[in-house]
Amino acid sequence: MDALIPNRFLIKPELALFHFADAPPLNGDIANWPDAAKLPALCELDNQKPFADIYAGWNDQGIYIGVSIRSKSVALSCDASQFWKGDNVRVMTDMRDTRNIRRATRFCQHFFLLPASDNSKRPVAGGAKVQRATEEGPIASANDLVIGSKIRKDGYDLTALLASDALNGFDPKENPRIGLFIIVEDLELGQQSLSVGDDMNWHVDPSVWPTAMLRRS
Repeated sequence: MDALIPNRFLIKPELALFHFADAPPLNGDIANWPDAAKLPALCELDNQKPFADIYAGWNDQGIYIGVSIRSKSVALSCDASQFWKGDNVRVMTDMRDTRNIRRATRFCQHFFLLPASDNSKRPVAGGAKVQRATEEGPIASANDLVIGSKIRKDGYDLTALLASDALNGFDPKENPRIGLFIIVEDLELGQQSLSVGDDMNWHVDPSVWPTAMLRRS
């Protein structure tokens, strides 16, 4: 029987994000990203087998996200107009890491990354509202998001930059601790996240997002 409360919720994860001295490739070529940027597969704490490698890092240009999947047997299904219904990667950020509140502030934002678009292999990145926020943060412009992908028979690689201009309150010197939640949603393989799933309302509750520490190497 599944646990009522995920083990990852109980430990409140804190992750030191890799600092990129130089920007990594953003054309979907994740093979050239360093292993040091790979995040731990915390889903294993809840006896879930990971199906994706998830990467994250930062520098003054913003936050870098990478995903690699190699176990698919069916084609991707992505729809930018309803991004949450298909294969997608979503990122929630809180530039103030307010772990003691249950609703988002203006420093909290929601991003979606799609490895393909409706009728092509072109990737799509965008911003969306954080539901039930006490204060609405700005929705990121696509001009401040860089994304690349490589589609393969057994999955895909995705690389992205959430540029500093897209991150409301991004200030690594004054606020080196941020909230960062990443979830990979796959119609065939299911969900894989850094902390909790839909049952813990990750899409509205910043208190369940892991803490990421922005420290220079």
